[in-house]
Order: sequence, then C-alpha cells, then structure tokens
Amino acid sequence: MRAHLAETAAEAVAGVEDGATVMISGFGIPGQPFELIDALLDSGARDLTVISNNAGGGDGGIARMIEERRVRRVVCSFPRQTDSWHFDAAYRAGEVELELTPQGNLAERIRAAGAGIGAFYTPTGYGTRLAEGKETRVIDGVDHVLEFPLAADVALVSAHRGDHAGNLVYRKTARNFGPIMAAAASTTIVEVDRIVETGQIDPETVVTPGIYVDTLVEVRRS
Repeated sequence: MRAHLAETAAEAVAGVEDGATVMISGFGIPGQPFELIDALLDSGARDLTVISNNAGGGDGGIARMIEERRVRRVVCSFPRQTDSWHFDAAYRAGEVELELTPQGNLAERIRAAGAGIGAFYTPTGYGTRLAEGKETRVIDGVDHVLEFPLAADVALVSAHRGDHAGNLVYRKTARNFGPIMAAAASTTIVEVDRIVETGQIDPETVVTPGIYVDTLVEVRRS
C-alpha cells in the first residue's frame, strides 16, 4: 500500500467538506499541523467541528480558524488559556459551541474510536456537571460515568517523518495526540518534515502504521 503524496498542503486538504468533523493534533504548539490548518482556511471550509486538546492560542492555527468563524463546535479539554482570546470572544458571543471533556477522557474517547470500542466507564468527571445526563455505574465500589468514542471525518496530524507507505515517526512531545487521532478518523492527512522511501524507517520505530494514513505532504518548517 502507498499513501497519496500531495504536492502541496492545499492539495492535501482539498477534499475536506463544509460541516466536517476534524481532529487536529497538538498539545499547544508541539504537534499542531499549522500548514494543513492554513491550507484548510484557504480552502474556505466552514461550519466545522474541531476535536483537539485545546481551543487554540494566540493568533495562529486553531485560534485563527475560530477567529475567522470557520468553527461551529469545539470538543476539547482546555478551551481557555491566557492567550485564548479568539475562542473566548466567539464563545461569549454565542458563535461557537463547546463540549468540554477531561483530558484523559478525551484521549481515551479518541483511542476507543480507533480501537472499535463501543463505550467505556471512567470515574473521571463523575459527580460534576460534565456527567449530567450520562449513564453511571458503580464498579468495585467506585462511581463511574459512561463515555462514548469520538471519531472524525478527517484527522490533520503533524509528524516528523513518513515513508511512501504512510508509516510515521514523531519528534519528542510532538507525538501527543497524533497517533490516536490518525486511527480514529475516516481520512488521515499528515504533514511531515520529510518523506522518505519505504524501508528507510526502521519498523521498530514506527509509531503510526501506514494503514491509518491516507495522504502525506512534506512541509518546510519555519
């Protein structure tokens, strides 16, 4: 199998439609696919649901998507930080919806989607407003709340290297949400520092197998 090798980020995201649910990797700046996000903005896609660790910071990346009113709904753990002014303004104006989920639950909900798990119980969030309306159960004397998987139409992921088969390796903390998001989306689009021939990545170091990757694009980092 071979991944599609796009010539540009614009080509890579050309198939993302209005109204799509889009997972975006990153933990703050590390691992956020800025080139793909900019290309998605240039494509004009709107009314998007974004699943990410946070709702963006500063004026770039996810924050710019919210500033330009391309996002209808955000599912994340950390919507407000010291530099989350674009999300804050849009949310207070009623222009964006928010589904808040604890970080561990967010990661496990994404992982569950990729693993084909129908739902899972967790004690995190029990007894808080985040558990309102959700099914609960006592397991080994501990109260749990039922959480459901999070899947997406598209995952935009940043990795360090990819080969022609789509196998990926990541650089240090930029690994964060990329691997689980790649497995949880119908289409996975990845920006990498370098594309190499199949076989040039040691199989023992592959983090995301190429079976999960649809499109690769090599980008020049600033």
